[in-house]
Amino acid sequence: MDTLAQIFTVIMHLDRYLAALLQDYGYWVYALLFLIIFAETGFVVTPVLPGDSLLFVCGTLAGSGIMEGWLLALLLIGAAVLGDAVNYFIGRRWGLRLFAGKRWRLLNARHLQSTQSFYARHGGKTVIIARFLPIIRTFAPFVAGLAAMAYGRFAAFNAVGALLWVGGLLGAGYFLGHLRWFQENLTMALLGIILISLLPAFLAWLRHRTRLA
Repeated sequence: MDTLAQIFTVIMHLDRYLAALLQDYGYWVYALLFLIIFAETGFVVTPVLPGDSLLFVCGTLAGSGIMEGWLLALLLIGAAVLGDAVNYFIGRRWGLRLFAGKRWRLLNARHLQSTQSFYARHGGKTVIIARFLPIIRTFAPFVAGLAAMAYGRFAAFNAVGALLWVGGLLGAGYFLGHLRWFQENLTMALLGIILISLLPAFLAWLRHRTRLA
């Protein structure tokens, strides 16, 4: 039982253990990173995995020459695209049934309702915007499938969102992660990066509301 608890702790806080794991397991760590990003985006029962901080730390290690940036970008963008696609098809095929009854207690109905409201306001752009919003990013592709969004349209939003999310946070870590302030204030730094990333979408929404007024 202690071993399982230790494994769970490492996975939930992988950003803290990443450098040490690389020394012991080498390229197997890349496979683990792929699985974590895929799981966070691909299954509605795993919204608490450490996606944002993990990507930033990976970028920092790539900037230090400890990890290979091109391989990280290729694998993790692929994991994010594949995860959202799987989540979309789960929502489209089994969405309503999964939330019917009480046996699926791991699925948080409040998170689903929040994402549905967000989706109603922002439409297909939710798939892109939600990439930068923990919890909501896990439910956004599920809700898109539930709403029967055309897959071609979803796939375009999915690819753009994955590129911006993974590329943005890896890039931020690569260029800024070595700065002491970022190392000591990782949570605040990530929040700032996310808010800056969402600023263009907010300004577009504001212009749209102004035209309607």
